Amino acid sequence: MTAATLASGKGHKDENFPVASVLLKKAHRAPVMAFYHFARAADDVADNPAASANEKLALLGTMRATILGHSDDEATALALRETMATHSLSSQHATDLLVAFARDCTVDHYDDWPALMEYCRYSAMPVGRYVLDVHGEDHATWAASDALCAALQVINHVQDCGKDYRAIRRVYLPREILAQHGARVEDLAGTAATPALRAVIADLATRTDALLAQSAGFARQIHDRRLAAEVAIIHRLAVSLNARLKRRDPLSQRVHHRAPEAFGLAALAAVTQMVKGRA
Repeated sequence: MTAATLASGKGHKDENFPVASVLLKKAHRAPVMAFYHFARAADDVADNPAASANEKLALLGTMRATILGHSDDEATALALRETMATHSLSSQHATDLLVAFARDCTVDHYDDWPALMEYCRYSAMPVGRYVLDVHGEDHATWAASDALCAALQVINHVQDCGKDYRAIRRVYLPREILAQHGARVEDLAGTAATPALRAVIADLATRTDALLAQSAGFARQIHDRRLAAEVAIIHRLAVSLNARLKRRDPLSQRVHHRAPEAFGLAALAAVTQMVKGRA
């Protein structure tokens, strides 16, 4: 068994948010995509329902060993290691990400919001930090990036809460928040959310609003105008999706943007950011 044999077939165009879009400079897209391919391979390992926890942890260990130069056995990790060496990038973001995927192999629920945020520290925040490092941005931007990346992660978790429970019995809706609203984990197996589960989803969306507010000025902190435009687009899409989660039931209704909707939001956000950048 290898990471490649557990691949889901999902690619960067299947994600909710842009990944290394054409807005980025060509020189920056390649190292970002190398990180994406590595993250996608590790995510597919952790989420595969057919492999055992020990098998998954062994494969993730091989990825870590390859990133650190102790092995050449995992292709996406080797490609990323070579990319990081070429661009003088730290391996810390990649190894941090593997902490989250290893946790996914053994942890299927989180107790409260702080515990979920601590998970996001490893599952989401390293991605933004890596992209900023690729562009040579100041580490002072990390706080806003961390808030946005955590928001994106929670939005993805809430959108897919029913699917995650049914497919791999994983629950990212914290136990404490479920209990506060009288919801049960088993509610996630339904074809529509119960009123209690809808209250949980609205609660999480409200908490995510705070993360999006913390990251509202992120694009303006970025020196690279193309990256700033992409960040503005991602933030605008996230705000829209999070607002939908307050109105729609992810178990029975579509939350994801259709292509024309996403394009319209993206175009407006990009133009607005470009105008601000010239001011």
